[in-house]
Amino acid sequence: MYLFFHPLKAKHAARKLGRKKRTAMQNGSNSIIQPAGFYIDALSSMPYSNIYVMFLTVLYVITIIFNVFLISIIFYDHCLHVPKFMAVGNLALVDLFLGTSLMPSMIKTCIVLDNFVPFKLCLVQMYTYYTFLFLEPFSLCILAYGRFIAICFPLRQESINTNTRMTSIILWLFCFVIALYAVTSIPTLSFCGSLEVHSYFCDYAPVLVLACGDTTTQWNFVTALTILFITVPLIFIFLTYMGILTAVFRMKSNQSRFKALATCTEHLILVALFFIPIVIIFCFTFFGIIWNPSVGLVSLSLSSLITPCVNPILYSLKTKEIRSRIHSLLTQRLSFISIALLS
Repeated sequence: MYLFFHPLKAKHAARKLGRKKRTAMQNGSNSIIQPAGFYIDALSSMPYSNIYVMFLTVLYVITIIFNVFLISIIFYDHCLHVPKFMAVGNLALVDLFLGTSLMPSMIKTCIVLDNFVPFKLCLVQMYTYYTFLFLEPFSLCILAYGRFIAICFPLRQESINTNTRMTSIILWLFCFVIALYAVTSIPTLSFCGSLEVHSYFCDYAPVLVLACGDTTTQWNFVTALTILFITVPLIFIFLTYMGILTAVFRMKSNQSRFKALATCTEHLILVALFFIPIVIIFCFTFFGIIWNPSVGLVSLSLSSLITPCVNPILYSLKTKEIRSRIHSLLTQRLSFISIALLS
């Protein structure tokens, strides 16, 4: 998550550190120096870090239970194999992998008290985390697109928003390729100094700061990526809601307006939960506002797990079709148990 708010600050720090490392490396050999691994130390200096990680573990367990439950319902119920629930299932899957890429390593670091991460495992975690972190805002964009089509083109939504079109809109390959480029650039660098990663997991920017040699290309890529994944989804969501508001104000009855806007409430809350912490911390860093780094670590680690936890509860399980399916499943189960007991 440092990629979202530390590229500018870390870039300046890396330049100062890199001059000394580059000189030492040029005087030595030109071979790449790869360490056995890194030491995650950001949360170890925080008071009550183990209690905080236990709280995040509870959120992670809730995330797994609700998202797996939601994905199972959508997968097994053929009535839910429509574009709307394809988007919901996609978000649940992204949330599941996002939490899983982060939480086990935090438990290992803060509760098991083993903060060493092997080099290759570090790359795997980095790639997995950022792939699904990049997919999160695009998944929110897909849900915004679905709301836009449903409200602005209610009579044509079945012909416009088809299963095939929704499948092609889900941009997994795009994010996989971008994250792969970022992570595969790490093994081409040498690490000849400190191996302490100042983050709560094996994060891209804090690892890149430790590299020797010239990392200008990587920092430019990270900065462009940060701007891309903050601004593009926000602009797209903003434009879709401008279209939704235009369509809503054209409606004649207040009841129809209220009903249309009410369907967007859950999505707007999720957008706020995901983007507000990132935008605030990025602005603080960009404008050089001094603040406690521990506050940023807590805010970003919490936002990385609170959104996947809230998504299936707030958005998915509140929809009428999902509630109806849960009710029918419970009714069938209770009927089966009653028949078994009577027999």
